[in-house]
Amino acid sequence: MEANRFADITAFVGAVKSGSFTAAAASLGLTRSAVGKSIVRLEVRMGTRLLNRTTRKLSLTDEGQVAYERWRQILEDLEEVDATMALRRGQPTGTFKLTAPLSFGQRHVLPILDAFLKQWPELRADVWFTDRFVDLVEEGVDVAIRIGVPKDDSQLLTRTVGWQQFATCASPSYLARCGVPQTPAELTGHDTIAFTSGERTGVWRYQTPAGLHLHEQPGRLNIDSSEAMREAALAGIGLIHLPTYITGNDLREGALVEVLKPFRAPPDPIRIVYPSKRHLSPRVRTFIDLLVERWAPGVPWET
Repeated sequence: MEANRFADITAFVGAVKSGSFTAAAASLGLTRSAVGKSIVRLEVRMGTRLLNRTTRKLSLTDEGQVAYERWRQILEDLEEVDATMALRRGQPTGTFKLTAPLSFGQRHVLPILDAFLKQWPELRADVWFTDRFVDLVEEGVDVAIRIGVPKDDSQLLTRTVGWQQFATCASPSYLARCGVPQTPAELTGHDTIAFTSGERTGVWRYQTPAGLHLHEQPGRLNIDSSEAMREAALAGIGLIHLPTYITGNDLREGALVEVLKPFRAPPDPIRIVYPSKRHLSPRVRTFIDLLVERWAPGVPWET
């Protein structure tokens, strides 16, 4: 593949990934005009339109979708070859792409990523801490941290590295003022702080002798941020029901007190998820090894 065609393909894949010529130009160190000319040259060479262009966004034609998938994979394979050769020299390189749930990623993945980048200074990372579902194959992501039972997907491999355990808790001042609920049914008489997303309110699940108990009532305070819920509980506003990876330190230090512990629902798995490839990228393998090493003695949020 001649150099000019390779550069044109790189510009095309970059424009599709970023969603605009301007963003692709910034990431590739080119002008917007240069990116546009690269894509026109490809379309002339291929004899077909690859992109639909509007003032708001780019979209792939059917032919463009086929070309994008093949060219993106080729560029990723070339980057993996570079990374493999670098690892043989003792120096992984390239771009590591990671996604994780927002609160979990900020609290427990970011410190490991920081150590990872300090260990390998030639690496760079693109990170998405988001509760949005990210399609690893479609969006070209190396590794995802996901919570919950996995769905069957032959394109992905998974490895369980921890557990998400929900715990109901409140500040000592709230419990002294309002009392301690002894059963999940008694939550109806308490002030609760609930997680909301749109019009949906999070369900609190408990395991009782009679079976699964669901507490679905809106809280006295409804918030769309688990971190804000924690702050509200620390302020004594009411009870929260959150994973211990958010409240673990507060529970250990006594700033929050768990209630209804005998009724904890079973935990959900926390998994590393990565695309199934014949040759696992060295940067992916190295990151997974580091994460497992850090959490092997016991994840830091367990209580």
